[in-house]
Amino acid sequence: MRYFEALASARHFGKAAELVHVSQPALSAQIMEMENHLGVKLVERSRSGVFLTRKGEEVLARTRTILADVDMLEQSARASSGTLEGRIRIGVIPTLAPYLVPRLVPHLRRVYPAIEIELKESVTSRLVADLGEGLLDAVVAALPIETDGLSTKPLFSDRFYMAMADDERNILMSPLTEDQVDVEQLLLLEEGHCLRDQALAVCSTAGKRRLVSFGATSMTTLLQMVANGMGMTLIPEIAIATEAARNSIRIVPFAAPEPAREIGLVWRRSSPRERDMEALATAISDCADDIIRAAAA
Repeated sequence: MRYFEALASARHFGKAAELVHVSQPALSAQIMEMENHLGVKLVERSRSGVFLTRKGEEVLARTRTILADVDMLEQSARASSGTLEGRIRIGVIPTLAPYLVPRLVPHLRRVYPAIEIELKESVTSRLVADLGEGLLDAVVAALPIETDGLSTKPLFSDRFYMAMADDERNILMSPLTEDQVDVEQLLLLEEGHCLRDQALAVCSTAGKRRLVSFGATSMTTLLQMVANGMGMTLIPEIAIATEAARNSIRIVPFAAPEPAREIGLVWRRSSPRERDMEALATAISDCADDIIRAAAA
């Protein structure tokens, strides 16, 4: 059932095989065995990917319910064992994942050697939906997240800076005030990314003037455009150490009160893994503090 759920999520045999850590032929064989056992066709294969049949959609809904129940049973059993043992599925937003995950995962494996980490990177709305459906155990995202049935714990404050080309023509004063920002030069992520909304909130003096959106899906893409003189963009403090090292950009702080986003951990209130969430929150906070200190050094 986990193989089928992975295939339904990825809509691609190769990507699904990677998700469940098996070879593509092994996953294909398991799907065929499931179809033979149920006596129905679950998927249609085509050059453009995989599509679920009508019966496949029905089976998927039931499969996810069963897997969520199994996961809850496993979590209940683990609640009486050690902290952060076994599988934990964590979702992280794209403007955090490239900077936090490379430090967080080794830290968790070192401190909690029995942990099995599964990660998903996506926008907040998708991660919260997966959390509610039992497909994730926890989400790391910008607060507030106002959804019934979820618990949240603030982790750290991530200040915003302005990134611009390292060009002598850029003579903006430091520290920067919001009314100094030329919003017609402000580059934004595509809609759906919380950092886009946060940038608009910081530069609220923009009024109805034209804003530039390239439909970029990552900070790295935006900052490469910035480095090539195509505009400026907000950069969270946690990204500075990584991005400033590989892009020719200048980082300018804002004047007080400095704009920032509050990063938090989110999980289902019904989860029996309260102790695990507290341990995970501590680990994330510690790693984030280390990253931000490195940026300030």
